[in-house]
Amino acid sequence: MSQMRDAMDLALTLVGQDAEVSRLASDRAQAGLAACGLSVKSASALGPTAWDLTFEAFDLAGLKAVVRSALGDLPVDLALQPLAGRRKRLLLADMDSTIIACECLDELADFAGRKAEVSAITERAMRGELEFEGALRERVAMLAGLPEAELERAYAERVRLNPGARTFVATLAASGAHCVLVSGGFDVFTRRVAVEAGFHEDRANRLLVSEGRLTGEVAEPILGREAKLATLVSEAARLGLDLSQTAAIGDGANDLAMIEAAGLGLAYRAKPVVAAQADAQIDHADLTAALYFMGFTEAEFVRD
Repeated sequence: MSQMRDAMDLALTLVGQDAEVSRLASDRAQAGLAACGLSVKSASALGPTAWDLTFEAFDLAGLKAVVRSALGDLPVDLALQPLAGRRKRLLLADMDSTIIACECLDELADFAGRKAEVSAITERAMRGELEFEGALRERVAMLAGLPEAELERAYAERVRLNPGARTFVATLAASGAHCVLVSGGFDVFTRRVAVEAGFHEDRANRLLVSEGRLTGEVAEPILGREAKLATLVSEAARLGLDLSQTAAIGDGANDLAMIEAAGLGLAYRAKPVVAAQADAQIDHADLTAALYFMGFTEAEFVRD
């Protein structure tokens, strides 16, 4: 952005692990901005663990590094973005290790006695070291012969929503946003997680079954990195939204394209390749940090 343009209003949102940390983060961030000649217009608590600072600047470039330096080693998640338009109207969310705490394919492999092998491939794929589609086929092949009933067992015993997931989705939905769970995992899990977390719809891959056992194959075409991006673009078009009005959240390399394209790209406990490109990272707080980033106050959260 040219320095010749008018100054724009920016919002810096800081979410700490507790009230003391977030307050200290606010103080340090304000001092860091002041050292750059930037005056904070307002500093308000969005909730016990979140502070919102607004100020004017000509450009975002370099400011996040200034704030990070000012914060030091405080365990704080932050988002720095234009103040206008930060409440999004479309959310695309990854499922495994984002909305839920596990990788479903790894858990299925545990029941097949091959978790170590499958988990190693999953880790490399999520780091962007392997092409997703091929890695998925390789891992699913290791499940050949697994009884279909183990899918139900895996869901019942292993699948749990991450902290804040239900509040995150319910609050966005109540504000009028359309929420889509989009996963490189499997529809047998996304269908149920979508209902449990409050998503409007879900997209995922399908495991093939024959005579009550997994065949070791996944239905084509595989939903991977480009398919997630295509879903973001098509859903935004269907709803008449600009991509600036969208948010995407995930943790692995197959989420990177949608995270980069969304108006607010969020990395949740993400691999380095994803965290480096996301607009904001959630490494310390729970998923409700994303709501604070969008300017919601805790009083607006929709809880059970």
